Amino acid sequence: MDAVANPFSPGAGAYPPELVGRQETLERARVLLARVIQGRTAKSLLMTGLRGVGKTVLLNEVKRLASASGFRTLFVETPEQAGLLPHLTPQVRGLLLDLDRGAGVSARVRRALGVLKSFASAVRVGYAGLEVSLDFEAEPGVADSGDLENDLAELFVALAEAAKDRGTGLALLIDELQYISELELRALTMAMHRLAQEQLPLVLVGAGLPTLPGLAGRARSYAERLFDYPSIGALSRSEADRAIVAPMATAGVQIERAALEEIFSQTRGYPYFLQEWAYQTWNRATGSPVTLEAVRQATPIVTARLDEGFFRVRFDRLTRAERRYLRAMAEVPSNERTTGRVAEILGFKVTSMGPNRANLISKGMVYSPEHGRLDFTVPLFDEFMRRTMPEL
Repeated sequence: MDAVANPFSPGAGAYPPELVGRQETLERARVLLARVIQGRTAKSLLMTGLRGVGKTVLLNEVKRLASASGFRTLFVETPEQAGLLPHLTPQVRGLLLDLDRGAGVSARVRRALGVLKSFASAVRVGYAGLEVSLDFEAEPGVADSGDLENDLAELFVALAEAAKDRGTGLALLIDELQYISELELRALTMAMHRLAQEQLPLVLVGAGLPTLPGLAGRARSYAERLFDYPSIGALSRSEADRAIVAPMATAGVQIERAALEEIFSQTRGYPYFLQEWAYQTWNRATGSPVTLEAVRQATPIVTARLDEGFFRVRFDRLTRAERRYLRAMAEVPSNERTTGRVAEILGFKVTSMGPNRANLISKGMVYSPEHGRLDFTVPLFDEFMRRTMPEL
């Protein structure tokens, strides 16, 4: 069929033609925004899930909801090593300057600009490239102690007060939140706690791997009472079918039940893989209805694309020892993956495997769903490891 008319959109963060199975999470975000803009308290949201479940898509959808609700938004993707603040601070500057261009002179906005200058001057020593150019006097004695936990809280309070003075709220959206440093996470949690206490209109909606709740809990013991953690998983069979059937129907195309069953079997309902299989199946199909044979023709093409891109980009960052560790994990059924079984396969003591395990967790490749257990953060990565490394 016509590849130009293909309705499916495989890609990192690409918005799907039919967003399904996420209504509950979006409703929680809508309620959060509505309560906070009215001066009521509500828990901010930290969404967790494996790679390819659509967390970035949801963050962008929450951003649209926030804008439609009268919020100003800041969207940041945390890089793996550079830290959050060098990417967040310039956006705060731009937002405050935009607020300052509003009607009339706002003392709260001008004060927030001064606080930002104080904050940037105090913390830039620890961050290469953190520079904020402002033609405003620093606000002495506020956010300039050099203690990040205290200073970030004071900056966020000043920022939220400026927004409130302009009759708006602020939505801070952070992707890849598992890469934030422990110090930054402590400071961010403390800042959100302070905002909740003062009922100021700034909300945080973040997204990260399943390790995020544990990281937040270690950063601050009260994090479990401060945030909700919606789990974003694979789609159910009916949801996965709708994600494929609805876009095809809009284009006047039908698909056989057997073809849908095969796509679900191959993808296990993970949204990114659904888009890849549906995209290639459309291009292989000769007409409506799309057949099982079209899916079977698409499968080796999708597998090669995933191996060369989605999986390979992560595999290439690993050391030889880390690859062997993951290959050993792939030997074990998912419900039996323990540190002991992996060490046994590799022929080492569990204690000697600790550094490799820790490195793989920090690189976002594995996580521990419970004590002693391990699993991949990338769906179907076990199959990729068996294809890539037939032997240990």
